[in-house]
Amino acid sequence: MKKHIAVLAGDGIGPEITNGGIAVLEAVAKKFGHAFTFEPLLIGGCAIDATGGPLPRETVDRCLAADSVLLGAVGGPKWDRLSGEIRPEKGLLGIRKAMGLYSNVRPAKLWKALADASPLKTPLVENGIEIIVVRELTGGIYFGKRGSFEDGACGETAWDTEQYSVTEIERITKIACELARKRSKRIVSVDKANVLESSRLWRRTVHSYAEKHYPDVAVSDMLVDNCAMQIVKNPAQFDILLTSNMFGDILSDEAAQVTGSIGMLASSSLGDGTRGLYEPIHGSAPDIAGQNLANPIATILSCAMMLRDSFGLIEECGAVETAVARVLEEGYRTADIFSAGMKKVGCRKMAELIAERI
Repeated sequence: MKKHIAVLAGDGIGPEITNGGIAVLEAVAKKFGHAFTFEPLLIGGCAIDATGGPLPRETVDRCLAADSVLLGAVGGPKWDRLSGEIRPEKGLLGIRKAMGLYSNVRPAKLWKALADASPLKTPLVENGIEIIVVRELTGGIYFGKRGSFEDGACGETAWDTEQYSVTEIERITKIACELARKRSKRIVSVDKANVLESSRLWRRTVHSYAEKHYPDVAVSDMLVDNCAMQIVKNPAQFDILLTSNMFGDILSDEAAQVTGSIGMLASSSLGDGTRGLYEPIHGSAPDIAGQNLANPIATILSCAMMLRDSFGLIEECGAVETAVARVLEEGYRTADIFSAGMKKVGCRKMAELIAERI
């Protein structure tokens, strides 16, 4: 199989972790007889420095021509004072929208070898945790109308709009229901329907769509504030969480930390086709950039999701996940998951070890 992959390394630790992902994909290609080519492209702060904007037209065009896209991270203190329209994060939102990627699937899994890394007490995690957050990606408050104005009494005042349509809610519900059918056939839909009109539409639409098209899938509701509490109180109760853009952004990070380290969590963003955007859910970590301290496993697991979900390479995906498990069982750890008695390694070495075990 021949596949062309666009690589948006981005800022901070982005180049280090995407290099780790590429090393593992190259090992997969060698092992299974595939040919993967990689094309580096600009996004985020580095794109602003080079072109004046966070998402050059060339990046969009080349991503649309690729078979899939691997992304590192964007942003950093260097660009914090820029206006909202040209901040690095605008590039991330822009590429998702340009590629038509409306669903973000974020598995938060507690690996057996990392049970001690969870901040929760042992009884809460001893049976394992695997929460999959299905997050709507191109609607909601992040893409709603916004603005600011001067208020004579209060000074500058800013506003953002949360907006969803039935179509947007139905298509993300379909993604969650299809996934549920392969797992426990149950979904918890998270909203704020006691306050927000958009959440009331969300709740009605999720239930009506699921009942009509997926009667075998059980859908229950939970308010977002209660869900945030339940993730740390009893995370094992959850399987699939279906929620909006902003709520999913927050809850997936919380779920990630419960599983031990945000450096372990991958994600996939997909639309109607097979071309996807694969990225770790953590940020650019500018404080450790260039120091060989980052954990590349989230990016490597994102590559595994690419192999499975965009390329249909089930065995190859399993090989990557098995290699990750082996390295962890052998006691190798990057700084974020290190504990006494383990073998501390850097970003490059961790990627090398996983690649060697493909």
